[in-house]
Amino acid sequence: MTNTVIFQKLINGYEELAYTNKYIFGFVYDGVIYASFTVVDLALICKLDKASRGAGYSLRFKPNKAQKVLLLMGAQPVCSVEYFNAEVKRSIYNKGEIFEKLVTETICGQEWVKDNVPFTEAGDVEWNGIAYQIKFEGATFTNEKTLARLTA
Repeated sequence: MTNTVIFQKLINGYEELAYTNKYIFGFVYDGVIYASFTVVDLALICKLDKASRGAGYSLRFKPNKAQKVLLLMGAQPVCSVEYFNAEVKRSIYNKGEIFEKLVTETICGQEWVKDNVPFTEAGDVEWNGIAYQIKFEGATFTNEKTLARLTA
């Protein structure tokens, strides 16, 4: 199977199983952390990557500069990179979780609670009646092993 076929299979498999197809994408641009509500084809902002622990390939949100410019169209600033990095440093949570916390609390006006609800059962936040998955740059959407297990 070619990488292009694997990439498209991961996107299609994820989209078929996902509870929601609405996203809030987080990324760094010119020293600012942004949250983008842009509706965009995952193929335009994701890449095929090697998954860890023998899980095959993964679908990862790793936008380059041109992709970040595309995402800026529906974006709003969240905080400075310095503030964000300080929050990550003093926390037990990773960058994705801190981004999710900041978006949930500052943009959505809700209390954030860490959970492990699968992407097939709920979004990361429900805001204005819409469920969203929240992804910060570097985040993995899914991998071959997970999709095989969920579709078995």
